[in-house]
Amino acid sequence: MKLKGINASSNRTITNIRNSFAELLAEKKEISLITVTELAQKADITRGAFYSHYDNIYQVADDIQEEILNQILGNETKIETKEDMNNYFNKLFNFLRENEDMYFKLLTSNETLIFMKRINNKICQALKEQVRNPLNIYFFTDGAMNLIMRYFRKETTADLIEIEEFIKKMAEEMIFN
Repeated sequence: MKLKGINASSNRTITNIRNSFAELLAEKKEISLITVTELAQKADITRGAFYSHYDNIYQVADDIQEEILNQILGNETKIETKEDMNNYFNKLFNFLRENEDMYFKLLTSNETLIFMKRINNKICQALKEQVRNPLNIYFFTDGAMNLIMRYFRKETTADLIEIEEFIKKMAEEMIFN
């Protein structure tokens, strides 16, 4: 994102751009098919307003991804105890629930695999010191991310609370036992 120290009006414009981007991505399934012109029209802003906040469509996607990663995963999180792990997953699932509508839109696109891999890598980093065999981490995190994606793509009847509890239980069994 271009601007630092933005005001309330800019925050509303950015939120509008992000929401419109999520809707277009859900509709078109690929970022490359979204144009600045149609995004500006959908967000009911001018192209100039768009360009005062972003250089291109891909920067919107990067901005959304970075915000998500910072919100749900923080910086250099290490999971050393069961309590750390539960707090970590509580934070992740609370964020997903609070932003559920946007993720239903974002995670239906074909572009989400790259983003989910970034989240997966962050979780692997947080868990790596607790697990002797790195294959356990990859198996666990790949499965957890797949469950979350299935939920947002409406490929499962489980809700986020059930998925959260299942992931916590599996993490406890695979990592702390």
